Amino acid sequence: MLSRCHGIFVVLCVGLEVSRASSTENGIRCTLNSVGLMLLLPEKTHQWSLLGLNLWSNRGANKARYNSNEQDINQWSSRVLNFFPVPVEEECLSEDKRRQGICMNTYECRIQHGVSHGPCALGFGVCCIFTASCDNEVQNNLTYVTSPGFPNLIDRPMNCTVVVRKIDTEVSQLRIDFVHFNIGQPNAMTGVCDGDVMVINNGRRSFELCGWNSGQHVYVDASEGNEPITLNFRLPSGLQSRMWEMRVVQLGFEQRAPVGCLQYFRSPNGTLRTFNYLPNGRYLAGHDHLLCVRQERDMCGIAYQPCTPDSFRIGTGRTNATNVPAAPVTSNGNVSTSPVVDLNSIANNSNADVVEGSGAGSPEQQEMVLTTGTNSAAPAIGTRCRDRILIPCDFEEFITPGNNVAGVCNLEHCGNSLCRRDEFDAEGNCRVETWTTPFRIRVAFGPGSNTTGTLADNTGMCLTYQQLACVA
Repeated sequence: MLSRCHGIFVVLCVGLEVSRASSTENGIRCTLNSVGLMLLLPEKTHQWSLLGLNLWSNRGANKARYNSNEQDINQWSSRVLNFFPVPVEEECLSEDKRRQGICMNTYECRIQHGVSHGPCALGFGVCCIFTASCDNEVQNNLTYVTSPGFPNLIDRPMNCTVVVRKIDTEVSQLRIDFVHFNIGQPNAMTGVCDGDVMVINNGRRSFELCGWNSGQHVYVDASEGNEPITLNFRLPSGLQSRMWEMRVVQLGFEQRAPVGCLQYFRSPNGTLRTFNYLPNGRYLAGHDHLLCVRQERDMCGIAYQPCTPDSFRIGTGRTNATNVPAAPVTSNGNVSTSPVVDLNSIANNSNADVVEGSGAGSPEQQEMVLTTGTNSAAPAIGTRCRDRILIPCDFEEFITPGNNVAGVCNLEHCGNSLCRRDEFDAEGNCRVETWTTPFRIRVAFGPGSNTTGTLADNTGMCLTYQQLACVA
């Protein structure tokens, strides 16, 4: 079919094939062998656009009959339609459903050194995936940092550094998700990462990690200036097999985790684990941080339970200490300088009282002895946890009317049980509830030192949590 083109027209496209096109005085004459899509303009401007590309130069500028000024040309150019719009840069899912990317047009993806993984935006864009490895810089708001040759294992000594630069001054934090993370284990006796280690440094503080941490995440504060955040891997031995794949997302202020929270969980229920939690693993020494849970609407409490009967192993129990009060946390997760017990409730009691603590294998390990008397300036606490989990509890529990020393808030948990003996239900299940907000747990592991007991006594913690509805 022969078509004479006057002005702009569009033919709906299914497989464009132009067999012949010729110029006429009024425009372009096109012969199409099949149905196609093409944007045509009068030859007066010679500004052609197909999929956003300028296919013809302005030949008419050399012709006397098209002696138009620049204003006329701009007027015609403004009518050129772009059939390849730039999609809104939002997250998309790759074709294999394994990674998240940014939806953009093919050209933008290529010049930013991304790789397209399937269409998005109704086919007008591609899902662009960005990756970085050793000696690379991250300059996108969503990037996967991988080990060299991922998913192949690394079995040689090496150092590896990745630098993350803020894409905008409004970036407040990084969220780093450890999709896959397996490097050398810590020292089995001390919990120190004295072999393989990854160090995250934001210029003000650093955080060390080693072992197996797939499925974990951390939030890292970004500096107010342009100082980058570095991810440094030090792998000194060739006897280990390692691999990692980390999803690094740059967050604005409205998306950040609350201040002080290394981990932040945004679901009404979920699972909390210490780093390097494995049946044959060892929790990491020198970690002191908060696990925070976002409070959902109409939820006023939260309950914690071990994932399995053996999923709470924080040391062998309490160690002897004289006049060393356990360090509770306040409702905002900070360490309190107040002792665990309200001293006023026992000030007039001249007898020695025994308060049961949580989580030890035997009554001797499980008891915290408080001694008071008229000559005592402060109670002496016989035992405490060296490495511990601190769960804030309700203020009302500190003083219970009618009891001499009952009502002690059991902040500190260690040993091989999360619960005290009186906190198990009739079926023998351990469940710790608290109505203190915000919902936070403090992990307080001291510096590395030789530990007693077996490796199984120091595997760490796995807890499930469930938010509880407010009670009218």
